[in-house]
Amino acid sequence: MQPPYWRLSGFYLFYFASLGALIPYWSLYLKSEGFSSLEIGQLMALLMATKIISPNLWGWLADHTGKRMAVVRLGSLLALFSYLGIFVVEGFWGMALVMLAFSFFWNAVLPQFEATTLSQLGEQSHRYSMIRLWGSIGFIIAVVVLGPILDISGPGLLPLVMVGLFVAIWLSSLSVAEQPLRHSELPHQPILQVLRKPEVIALLAVCFLMQASHGPYYTFYTIFMEEIGYSRALIGQFWALGVVAEVVIFLIMSRMVPRFGLRRLLLWATLLTVLRWLLIGTLPQSLTVMLFAQLLHAASFGVFHAVAIALFHQFFVGRNQGRGQALYSSLAFGGGGAFGALYSGMLWDSAGPLPAYLMAAGMALLAALISWRWLRG
Repeated sequence: MQPPYWRLSGFYLFYFASLGALIPYWSLYLKSEGFSSLEIGQLMALLMATKIISPNLWGWLADHTGKRMAVVRLGSLLALFSYLGIFVVEGFWGMALVMLAFSFFWNAVLPQFEATTLSQLGEQSHRYSMIRLWGSIGFIIAVVVLGPILDISGPGLLPLVMVGLFVAIWLSSLSVAEQPLRHSELPHQPILQVLRKPEVIALLAVCFLMQASHGPYYTFYTIFMEEIGYSRALIGQFWALGVVAEVVIFLIMSRMVPRFGLRRLLLWATLLTVLRWLLIGTLPQSLTVMLFAQLLHAASFGVFHAVAIALFHQFFVGRNQGRGQALYSSLAFGGGGAFGALYSGMLWDSAGPLPAYLMAAGMALLAALISWRWLRG
């Protein structure tokens, strides 16, 4: 039976379009509302921090009820309703409460949809990147279209755009049918036994460090480029270029993995990430260098994410599958993302962009060393 390619792809399209609106431009919106760099870092950290608890809680619920898509639909709807609070709150604590609430539900959705996609694909799991690339396309559309619009209208339009995208996410979730979970057909070890394996511990550490290294990029890249003198329209194109490179990687990953192996690809991804952060931190005035640095997004996110998904799918099977994807989301994007936003906000205020990007490069280098020493495959 063929998986529902376009229904799965449609969800990724809208989900990552919301990410394409939020990650590059939300810090601009917060800045326009009068928040400081430290406060922006703290608020963006909240956005990531809910991933520490939320995916695991909802992953446990999905695995024990067998209703993964029900979790996706409910989370999507509650994220929409929670986000509407943005139009009535004021001040740091009001903004923090809304971001905490909507991200708790929004962050619960993707790991369960990832598990649903892999389950639908079955033995065709190598086709994952062909479906996931539509998320990258959604991200590109959002950043390219919104850049010029926000140049003209200002960041105040962004909350309305986000509401529209949350509605689209929920509607697209309704089109994907529930698939019964067949845990009993798949052998699996107790989750704690899996977590004690050295290669699993190493993978978790690498994922945390790699996402933490993206802190200055995801939190302050748009503000940084604007301060250098680039227009919002051009900055949107910078973001889009990085994701175009990511799409190309997703198109060819099914051929790259058998040829090079997961471990070698992970090593190259981490080392090229070191180079990327060094270039952005030291040569931001050079348009040519910035364009090249954005092409390295193919490695720092595209290759890395595809390899990480594949490794988690190998290590966490059967009843552990949903919790494995939730763990990847919570530890890497949650813990690593929150730590990245916090340290970048603190360094940005006290020392400036260069130390923040040097810190990021150091974390990616440590991830490379751990990959080389403890991961195999």
